Amino acid sequence: MSELRVFADDSPGEATIRSEDHEELAYLLSAQRIRFERWSAQAAVVAGDSTDKILAEYQVDIDRLIAADGYQTVDVVSMTADHPDKAKLRQKFLEEHTHSEDEVRFFVAGQGLFSLHIADSVYEVLCQKGDLISIPANTPHWFDMGRNPHFVAIRLFNNPDGWVANYSGSKIATQFSRLEN
Repeated sequence: MSELRVFADDSPGEATIRSEDHEELAYLLSAQRIRFERWSAQAAVVAGDSTDKILAEYQVDIDRLIAADGYQTVDVVSMTADHPDKAKLRQKFLEEHTHSEDEVRFFVAGQGLFSLHIADSVYEVLCQKGDLISIPANTPHWFDMGRNPHFVAIRLFNNPDGWVANYSGSKIATQFSRLEN
């Protein structure tokens, strides 16, 4: 089940808000300009499936997002517990960073934990299969896929180069929750 926990950025142990109600999550996140929606993810895809298969299964959803928001590039990130680079990739995503464009993810299998550093708060969003999240450009955040990842997410970009991070150098991400698989 998707979950939102909100913390003061100087109090990582005490959530001020906690909710698993999807409508409430969407409402609370929309106040921060974060799009959070529940989409159908009924296609039989699993981590490790080919990118072509995953994109073909969700082409209608991808086309809808491209038409609405003008995305130029689409790819798939698919991680399994036996991925040889899982530790290196996890560390890359765990450092606080921003992007010059919105970060859009549609989870079609598994789960991942986005942490968004907005003003003096940290919003931890546990995304599950069927969740679409769009984080506005220049929003400091980090992502945890866990030690034993299992997820497939379709990523959409306005930048033809795809995923480009601008790391903040802050160590705040080390103080907050990790995804335990």
